[in-house]
Amino acid sequence: MMHDQETVLLQGHIIDSLILAKVLDTILMMGGTFDIQDMQIGKTREEPSRARIVVQASSAKLLSEILHAIQPHGASVENERDCRLAAAPADGIFPDEFYATTHLPTQVRVHDQWVEVEGIEMDLGILVDSVRLTSRTVPMGEVQQGDQVVIGRDGVRVIPLQRPRDRDVFSFMESQVSSERPHGHIISDIAKRLVQLRTGFREGKAGNKVLLAGGPAIVHAGGREALAWLIDEEFIHVLFCGNALPAHDMELDLYGTSLGYRHAAGRVVPHGHEHHLRTINRIRAIGSIEAAVTSGVVKTGIMAACVRRGTDVVMAGTIRDDGPLPGVITDSLEAQAAMRRAIPGVGLALLVASTLHAVATGNLLPATIPSVCVDVNPAVPTKLADRGSFQAVGLVMDAASFLRELARELGAHL
Repeated sequence: MMHDQETVLLQGHIIDSLILAKVLDTILMMGGTFDIQDMQIGKTREEPSRARIVVQASSAKLLSEILHAIQPHGASVENERDCRLAAAPADGIFPDEFYATTHLPTQVRVHDQWVEVEGIEMDLGILVDSVRLTSRTVPMGEVQQGDQVVIGRDGVRVIPLQRPRDRDVFSFMESQVSSERPHGHIISDIAKRLVQLRTGFREGKAGNKVLLAGGPAIVHAGGREALAWLIDEEFIHVLFCGNALPAHDMELDLYGTSLGYRHAAGRVVPHGHEHHLRTINRIRAIGSIEAAVTSGVVKTGIMAACVRRGTDVVMAGTIRDDGPLPGVITDSLEAQAAMRRAIPGVGLALLVASTLHAVATGNLLPATIPSVCVDVNPAVPTKLADRGSFQAVGLVMDAASFLRELARELGAHL
């Protein structure tokens, strides 16, 4: 017999987005039961629906676990209370029972008012200023002793994403990832979105930047020219990468090879494995990538296009890097903070051929930003497309083919 119960509310486009079905299924799968006491269905595509559901469980502990599981779908307790706060006991340490955010829009209840949580991304804490009635996310490493942090789930409301109204590739419920899916219409829809965003960017509108996080396979596979064209034509405004992509991009300009492989000849050249090291050494001697481009040492490629266009570039290093190049951030927390600062204003993210940077970028993005993950390994786009957003698209194809086809769709003659 079920002894503990709580009434929750769901509202929005809960039927066509399958939110109601997911909530009810979660309750049953976890061993609870439900009773739908009131249901109001919207009569048009624009009109929201509303459901009042009594959730029952055999124990208070199970009920709490069920409420926690359905909260990311937008289920909020009917008898709302203000959020509970506790002071951080020391720098870099959250209080026990801290609330860990999702990447969905979130509000907290302070003095009977719902306050939007700023800077939303997954796996962070929430700071609250009860005097100013403001709240924002904070990484664990940045919390300061005495900061008021939300604990528990009382007074926290998650707003689920609704199905997008635009009828394009980003409007599908859950993008299936398969190497056998036709790519042409997907890339065509992405190109149309890029054109819209570039227009908005040139008009100075917020939220119209395009971010690309990429790996060195872009250069090795032959996508360098296409990406440089996209940057030069103002379709890409922010670039996240590591040490390898710029190193091999500039190696190709200086030596005609990438990782010692001469593309024109189709073979590895003698001592070619040294070329990226000599490239890094030369750029270090010059002082910066910007100086290498403006002085004419580096003339073509991705980094040259970024310097010409003033593209916001964040280069996050790893433990295996050679050099590294000037400008590469070797402290992972500093790199994460730099990436976080570059995300405001982004309206679309392209995550291409870099598992490390794709996952890192995906974790920093709110669910409201559409993302496209492209990789020859199906596991990478599958992981990113399964982050809970209706606007996540996964493509299993090589980076060069994707970038060349995208550039041609936008008018490039490559």
